[in-house]
Amino acid sequence: MAFRILLIVLLVLVLYVIISCVRVVPQAYAYVVEFLGSYRTTWEHGLHLKAPFVERIANKVSLKEQVCDFAPSSVITKDNVTMKIDSVVYFKIFDPRLYTYGVDRPLSAMENLNATTLRNIIGGMELDQTLTSRDIINAQMLKILDEATDAWGIKVTRVELKNIIPPAEIQGAMEKQMKAEREKRQTILEATAHKESVVARAEGDKQAKILAAQAERDAQIALAEGRAKSIALVYQAEAEGLKALKEANIDAAVLKLKGLEALKNVSDGRATKIYMPTDLSGVISSLGLAAESLGIGDATPVDKSAKPQPKAAADECCDDDEKSAETRRMAGGH
Repeated sequence: MAFRILLIVLLVLVLYVIISCVRVVPQAYAYVVEFLGSYRTTWEHGLHLKAPFVERIANKVSLKEQVCDFAPSSVITKDNVTMKIDSVVYFKIFDPRLYTYGVDRPLSAMENLNATTLRNIIGGMELDQTLTSRDIINAQMLKILDEATDAWGIKVTRVELKNIIPPAEIQGAMEKQMKAEREKRQTILEATAHKESVVARAEGDKQAKILAAQAERDAQIALAEGRAKSIALVYQAEAEGLKALKEANIDAAVLKLKGLEALKNVSDGRATKIYMPTDLSGVISSLGLAAESLGIGDATPVDKSAKPQPKAAADECCDDDEKSAETRRMAGGH
C-alpha cells in the first residue's frame, strides 16, 4: 500500500516537472535561457521545452516599442539660466541577450544617460536658442543615446522634449516681452491699414477724376462729331439740290429767280449795307416786275437823260438846310 502511494507521488512529480518544462513564448516577446548559470539560447515566440533542473529562464524581454517618460532634469544654459526640461524617449530592444547581460538595470542607466546628455547639449546654448531649437536638441540627443545604447541591445527610435520650464522671473520677463511684441505688431498693422486706406482713397479720387475727364472728352468728341455730321449733311443736301437743278435743265430765268430768292434771304439780316456784284444789278433791272414782287430793287424806269446835279449846288442845298435847322433850334430855345 505504501509502495503504491509512493509510486503515485512520483508519477505526479514527474508530470509536474514535465509540464513545468513546457513553455509557450507569446508574440513580440523573447526569453533568455541559461544552462547552469550560463547563457544558452534565446527563445522566440512559440512552443519550447527546457531541460529540468539545469536550465532556467533568466529574463523575459518585450520586443515592442516602449516609452520612457523621465523625470524633469535641471539644466543650466550658456547664459547661466537654470531651468527644468522633461524629455520622453522611445526605444526598442533588438538583442535580448545584450539587454540582459549588457548593463544592470538598463532603464535606469538610460535615464541617467539622458539627463547627462541633455545637460551637455543645453550647456552650450543660450536661453532663447534653447526655446527655439527643439528639433536640433532632439536630433542631437537621439544620435548620442542611440550610439551609447547599442551595447545594451537597445535601439532608440525617437527623443522629444516634453516640457521646458524656465524660472518664474524669466517667465514673467518673457510674457512682458511677448506683450510688447504683440503691441508693436498691432501698431504696425494699424499704421499699415491707415496707409493703405489713404492710398486707396487717393487712388479712387484719381480714378474718378480720370473717368470724369474721359467722359467730358468723349462728350466733346461726340458733340463735335455730331456737328460735323450735321454740316456734312447740309452740304450734301445742297450738293444734291444743285445736282438736281442741273439735271432738270432749267432755263436762265429760273436760275435768276433763285438767285433773287437767295438775295432776299441775305437782305433779311441786320446788315444795313449790302454789296452786290455789278452784274446782279443788271439782273434785277432785267427782271423788272419779278424783282419788285420779291421786294428787291425799284422797278421805276430811270431817266438816263437827266444830268446829275453839280457838286456846288448840292453843297449849297446842304448849307441852306443847316441854317434852317439852326434857326429852328434858336427859336425853340427862346
